[in-house]
Amino acid sequence: MGYWLHGQTSVDLEAGTVILVSAGARGHIRASQLNSMSVHSFSVIPSRLTGLITLHEQDFLKNAASQMELAFQVFPAAGPIASRMNELRANANANGLLFRLRLLEIFVEIFDKKLDQAVPPQESHDAKDRFRAFLAMAPPDMLSEMSFDELARMTRCTPRHLSRIFFEQVGMSFSDKRAEIRLAKACELLATSKSRVVEVAFESGYKSLSLFNQMFTRRFGISPGKWRQRHRANSGSRRNGAARKEIEKVRTA
Repeated sequence: MGYWLHGQTSVDLEAGTVILVSAGARGHIRASQLNSMSVHSFSVIPSRLTGLITLHEQDFLKNAASQMELAFQVFPAAGPIASRMNELRANANANGLLFRLRLLEIFVEIFDKKLDQAVPPQESHDAKDRFRAFLAMAPPDMLSEMSFDELARMTRCTPRHLSRIFFEQVGMSFSDKRAEIRLAKACELLATSKSRVVEVAFESGYKSLSLFNQMFTRRFGISPGKWRQRHRANSGSRRNGAARKEIEKVRTA
């Protein structure tokens, strides 16, 4: 038996219970005084799934993290979500790709019905609807690789009108959003690969190493090489916490 403590609220956690907690949730997990307790966890960072989910789905998950009814959920041990999680943990190879994909599948199913509402609208004569349809279907990588003129042609909209629509729907300019996606991908590559910085720059969509260094340093206040060194120095005891916070800054900017 354990407890989730949030302010003056206490939620009982019996053995096998699954909880979903957003990165911004404030609370603590405590064991009962009568026995010890172990917790198995995994993290999902939507901004790291740029080749798998669409911009619309990414925004949905980002917004869900700030909604109380979605940001903290408890699934009892006898329920289907907890049963699948515990069965998977007991039988699967925790280092295997299939194991990680099944964890992600369970996570997505928690939001399944609400994600179904994020379907692209039908073809419309309205430019705003066409742009929303693009966001609902396109993975972030696609946006990071195209030019603004290409997006204008794809959505059949004048550049001037598209500029207004883009800022209204996304909350920032096209160039700022594209830079955000590219820098998030760069952080991921720096944190998880052995690629040289120049290779990371090209893979992130930058055709110039000097421009990449300039943009990265302006965003994080540190060069890509030093960022990677800091991440590696902190990865032992904090389990990639520093890198995750840096990537989270890009996602929530």
